[in-house]
Amino acid sequence: MMEKFYSKKEKKLLHQIHRLNEVENRESQREDLVDSKEFIQCSALKMQKGTTFKAHKHIWKKPENHVIAQESWIVVKGSVKCYFYDLDDTLLTTQVLNPGDVSFTFEGGHNYEILEDDTIVYEYKTGPYLGQKFDKTFI
Repeated sequence: MMEKFYSKKEKKLLHQIHRLNEVENRESQREDLVDSKEFIQCSALKMQKGTTFKAHKHIWKKPENHVIAQESWIVVKGSVKCYFYDLDDTLLTTQVLNPGDVSFTFEGGHNYEILEDDTIVYEYKTGPYLGQKFDKTFI
């Protein structure tokens, strides 16, 4: 069970711990670990070989137009093939991430392909998350 630690001064969540065995022992592919209103977003993903996603890129958020979701994947177990796209949506490079490797996407598109069963990844994004239509566009 996820551990949450609240302020003794105010009713406010200050810290949270998620254990790896919680990911290893569950059936669902994705679990959002952090409330969507927070500025840091994290999901735990447990996926099977061949799992992939629609290639996409994150968009600048309006009305600010100076905020974009940036994303990072940390591979805990298994391996992931990353497809990184240039600003004009052309494929820039493909790379394989292994346990302990981390990717950071600041801009440009990306897609991932899971290469092994029971691959576990932590995905971090900047938030808050306002929904897909305000966050990304598909390539």
